Amino acid sequence: MAPNNTVVVTVEKPMKSVLGVTGMESSLFLEKQKAVSPKQLTWVFLLKVQRTLACLSWMTMASKTMFVAAKKRIALSDLNNDDEPKTRGKLYRFIKAFLALSIVALVIELVAHFKSWNLNLIQPWEVQGLVQWTYMAWLSFRADYIAPVVIMLSRFCTVLFLIQSLDRLVLCFGCFWIKYKKLKPTIEPNAYDTEDPESFPKVLVQIPMCNEREVYAQSIAAVCQLDWPKDRILIQVLDDSSDGTVQLLIKDEVSSWSQKGVNIVYRHRLIRTGYKAGNLKSAMSCDYVKDYEFVAIFDADFQPNSDFLKQTVPHFKGKPDVGLVQARWSFINKDENLLTRLQNINLCFHFEVEQQVNGVFLNFFGFNGTAGVWRIKALEESGGWLERTTVEDMDIAVRAHLNGWKFVFLNDVKVICEVPESYEAYKKQQHRWHSGPMQLFRLCLPSIITSKISLWKKANLIFLFFLLRKLILPFYSFTLFCIILPLTMFIPEAELPLWVICYVPIFMSFLNILPAPKSFPFLVPYLLFENTMSVTKFNAMVSGLFQLGSAYEWVVTKKTGRSSESDLLALAERESKSSNEEKILRRYSESGLELLSKLKEQEVKIEVPSKNKTNKLYKKELVLAFLLLTASARSLLSAHGVHFYFLLFQGLSFLVMGLDLIGEQIS
Repeated sequence: MAPNNTVVVTVEKPMKSVLGVTGMESSLFLEKQKAVSPKQLTWVFLLKVQRTLACLSWMTMASKTMFVAAKKRIALSDLNNDDEPKTRGKLYRFIKAFLALSIVALVIELVAHFKSWNLNLIQPWEVQGLVQWTYMAWLSFRADYIAPVVIMLSRFCTVLFLIQSLDRLVLCFGCFWIKYKKLKPTIEPNAYDTEDPESFPKVLVQIPMCNEREVYAQSIAAVCQLDWPKDRILIQVLDDSSDGTVQLLIKDEVSSWSQKGVNIVYRHRLIRTGYKAGNLKSAMSCDYVKDYEFVAIFDADFQPNSDFLKQTVPHFKGKPDVGLVQARWSFINKDENLLTRLQNINLCFHFEVEQQVNGVFLNFFGFNGTAGVWRIKALEESGGWLERTTVEDMDIAVRAHLNGWKFVFLNDVKVICEVPESYEAYKKQQHRWHSGPMQLFRLCLPSIITSKISLWKKANLIFLFFLLRKLILPFYSFTLFCIILPLTMFIPEAELPLWVICYVPIFMSFLNILPAPKSFPFLVPYLLFENTMSVTKFNAMVSGLFQLGSAYEWVVTKKTGRSSESDLLALAERESKSSNEEKILRRYSESGLELLSKLKEQEVKIEVPSKNKTNKLYKKELVLAFLLLTASARSLLSAHGVHFYFLLFQGLSFLVMGLDLIGEQIS
């Protein structure tokens, strides 16, 4: 027992000593903490002050930088020399009038706020002054006559918004189902005998272009390297360039590839009518076209992989009712700036969701105008290329669908191209893309109604393809978020619920970004960007629907040629051409020196304007920016949370776009 007691004693004493030491250290630590507590508080306070000053300094510098950029932009821009006469139309005047009324209403609301007029407690005989009486009369008139109209219009737009959101949700579900079931267009194994070139069908490849100085070489080079038997393919370079210099450069490029054994021809129209449709129509009228079964089309900035034809043409074999095989676009400059990133979100959703779902379940979608292969018989039976609209690709697709042809979309086959890097180019492109469908709808509606396709396909064409996705979408986007929402800040009786302006739009933007998961950090900028672009799309939709002058404008989208940067060989060849202009000219003219001097004069005429080119001011966007910022100030008086922040950031988004601070900046 003694040893046991001894063990216990020897164990307990150290424990007590440890506890004692621990207690002493803790008490000393607390005393020390109390002793240094004021100093710590001082350091924490100074740290917070430093962070606050740094934040204020950053905000000041950012505001100063934006102010300087805006001031410089205004100084360099000529508001009276606007390339877009449509900004001086009825829509622009309406927005200006709306802005003026909003400013007047905001001033009256400010007076009422600072004078603390609680009109619910004021009797008519207690009204003091003409201003207060006018304000009471306005409130009574607003509640009785204006609010019911605004409420009805807001409910109508909200219903359209929900219908369009449901359509998008169904498309996303269809895309999920395709991925879950792994649904893909299939082809027969070993469709063509590689050892027998005669088993390959004859394919015509067309490259329509117009003054494409930056990208002509890379597109021609990519098409000339397509893996297909040489005697079963013919490449047509359809040059509509008005610049003589560019014509000579393209001719030389075609000649160099022809000398390498490529079956390629150069065509230039003397009478350049009908834009791209006229160019393609002229090319299809050649006698040798009747010897070819398929035609592939690539715009000047597209670079197909060498196996493009082997991945697309086999989808026609054994399927005589297939008229079109469309490939997906891939963008070389999608990370160039914020504008290209936001475009990438839209186009990824368009291809992976809209085109793929419609292709799998309906066998119909809008032809994208490039990176596709047509069965020539389908083109001929559908009436060929027509020059009646600015969306000749959608026109031929609708007519082919009405004639019973089926379409195949290949989401796995991608063709490299580029998106517009400047807001000016993107704005003009979107105007053409949204005015053309309305022109086409007016022209095709009788044909759709009288066609022999099923009732379901007619309903899909009229209500989904045209009305919902081409007309209703830009209408409610502009009306609901740019007109009704700021209007409801001055008419509280018609205030929109939070789920309309926040929850549903964010959820739909989330769905749009799913095909481009790396773009999730741009969720909020994408939502603001889409609402900002609604004014351009709405204006284009109206001009196309009512056949206004701007609906027939065709502006070739500006290319930068960035996709050529990855091809050093093509770049070196293109640079070498500038030093060999005399040789090029002598090849096509007997008087080389005389034409060389003319060429230099043309280059001077061409290059000088580009040096003076600057970013522009866009008046509709600027006026809408001030309108939304005015509405946000009124929302602040009413202590609105989400409404205020939405209007504030949406107004700033319009301001950035109006000052052309998004996209390519020209120094």
